[in-house]
Amino acid sequence: MHKKNGITYQENGEMSAEELAYVFQYSGIKRPWTDMRRLEKMLHHANILVTASYENQVIGVARGLADFSYCCYLSDLAVLRSFQGQGIGRELLAAVQRRIGEESALILLSAPEAMSYYPEQGFEKITNGFKIARKC
Repeated sequence: MHKKNGITYQENGEMSAEELAYVFQYSGIKRPWTDMRRLEKMLHHANILVTASYENQVIGVARGLADFSYCCYLSDLAVLRSFQGQGIGRELLAAVQRRIGEESALILLSAPEAMSYYPEQGFEKITNGFKIARKC
């Protein structure tokens, strides 16, 4: 845990599905924030979870899946709209990178509206990817 500019960052802390739903709903990220069962599964199966809190309220989250030796898929990076632009996302990303180590690549899929954000954070755009879309 560390604190910066009044924000507390917690690596591998606890987070409830309700807190995750709140961050998803008010950050602008498109996630199933009304489906608590699904959010609980998302939290349970992630092995990377970094939260940002202000006055005991979760205001940001980075969640992912990592093998800690080759790659990490960053599933979510979300910060409440009212806190965006303050470097919180950058701090969450830095905490994830510290946790996974230098041997691991950090990979993500970006929302169209965030495509300009990630290169500013040191990400390189890639074009050699494929997906099978979710059914729901």
